[in-house]
Amino acid sequence: MNASNKTVATLDVAVIGAGLCGIFALYELRKQGLRVRAFETGADVSGTWYWNRYPGLRIDIEGMDYSYPIHEVEQGWSWSERYASQDELRRYFNFVVDTLDMRADIQLNTRIESFVFDEEAAQWVLTSAHGETVRARYVVMATGLLAVANRNLFKGMEDFRGLQLHSADWPAEGVDFTGKRVAVIGTGSSGVQIVPVVAQQAGHLHVFQRTPGYIVPLRNEPMKPAYEAYVKSIYPTWREAQRHGSLGGWTALNYDIAPLLTQSALEVSAEERRAAYEERYANGGLAMYGIYPDIYTNIEANDTLAEFLREKMRARVRNPAVAEKLMPRFPVFTKRLMGDNGYLEAFDRDNVTLVDISGSGIECITPQGVRAGGVEYEFDVIIYATGYDALSGAMMHQRITGRGGETIQQHWDGGVRSRFGMLSRGFPNMFMLCGPGSTIPLFLPYFLAEEQLKWIGDCIGYMAKTGKHSIEPTAEAEDDWGKQCNETLNMTLFPRTASWYVGTNVPGKPRTGLAYFGGMPNYRRQLAESAAAGYSGFELG
Repeated sequence: MNASNKTVATLDVAVIGAGLCGIFALYELRKQGLRVRAFETGADVSGTWYWNRYPGLRIDIEGMDYSYPIHEVEQGWSWSERYASQDELRRYFNFVVDTLDMRADIQLNTRIESFVFDEEAAQWVLTSAHGETVRARYVVMATGLLAVANRNLFKGMEDFRGLQLHSADWPAEGVDFTGKRVAVIGTGSSGVQIVPVVAQQAGHLHVFQRTPGYIVPLRNEPMKPAYEAYVKSIYPTWREAQRHGSLGGWTALNYDIAPLLTQSALEVSAEERRAAYEERYANGGLAMYGIYPDIYTNIEANDTLAEFLREKMRARVRNPAVAEKLMPRFPVFTKRLMGDNGYLEAFDRDNVTLVDISGSGIECITPQGVRAGGVEYEFDVIIYATGYDALSGAMMHQRITGRGGETIQQHWDGGVRSRFGMLSRGFPNMFMLCGPGSTIPLFLPYFLAEEQLKWIGDCIGYMAKTGKHSIEPTAEAEDDWGKQCNETLNMTLFPRTASWYVGTNVPGKPRTGLAYFGGMPNYRRQLAESAAAGYSGFELG
């Protein structure tokens, strides 16, 4: 393949995306003296926090945890709240970029439309929507865990005469719902955050619920200066606990909570178990994740927590009939736990109606509104909070052509094929960060990205020293990793529930192990063993 006359740059590494992982990749790889540039479709950095603007949006990981483990950043930034809003998160990522002097190496308003591997040169040829061509030895895909929204799920959407909105594509100027008849379709994390805000404005709000989820109070509050100072004073210890905690710090040391538990939920007394649940519930947010490990694998143990959470949820809704409709019945954690700010209490309002569509689903969208269960509801506004094509969606929506003209869609036709969730055969030198096949669903993204970037950086250094130009997994290594992803998934309760963890929230998507559920210690060990053996499981060309 000959170089294009429009080639505007030749890089060592092209990073795709300038969100959490993309910024981190740029920071880490520049330290090796590599020529690195990040390409971002949006007009600003911050990734998902740039694109998502819906009312009520807030991170459900504490700010003191949701921050880069970089000294000048963690010491220089102060969060205003325990759980940051979208606006503050955008300001945070801009602070990081400026503090680390990275802005000159980030190209905004640039959507890379195609990726083609030039086999002769062992380079990737990237073409932007503007017609620019960039060549790079390596590509790091930092395209996001939840980047591609589920859209066009219902018949008749094109016929609706009112305003239609999707949680992932909210107008920057906002929307006034005063006096409007509003529908929210979907009760995942986005819907749970949207409902209490819209309920305060709408004339009447109908919430269409297919599968209720487990809800815990977020308990947001202004950041306590003493707490912030305490964490900053022990950040090195705090970070090590996060790196080596089974859940990557989500509950390693948060708000002085008790350490992660290691025994079975069934080995302790009912009183001790209840006390542990109460402590984490009082803490708020996602503290429940750091609980007895067999909650994830043993249905009897899981039931003890599930019933505890249902009890707490019932107590927050005055109408018993409505409360019962809001009760989840699947194993807890097999869909993501949701921290709320008044979602359950919103159903006590006279202007909020819950519509259970668990049996019939949405029949269609009509010119006037929504038809479900044989009833047509009329609306001025419909909000789709229908989630994302998670984990693999961002890659599958790219035009990526690898060795021999094979596309990523062809290679992943029966499900994701990769080694460590970082490289796929036939697509040499294209690394994925926090993507499908990694530990991302149950590990804090900063620390997974840190681990992967160290491996990627060492790999690039090793190849330079040994005169190698390309790396890709063997077919056998891909088969082995796919087997491990499915085996570790099947050791848990996750397969019992239709969710984005296994791909069943997207029509036609293969039901498979989209992540590695064997735990970060095992993942880290296999990364290290491969590197120590000269990157065993990979072909270096």
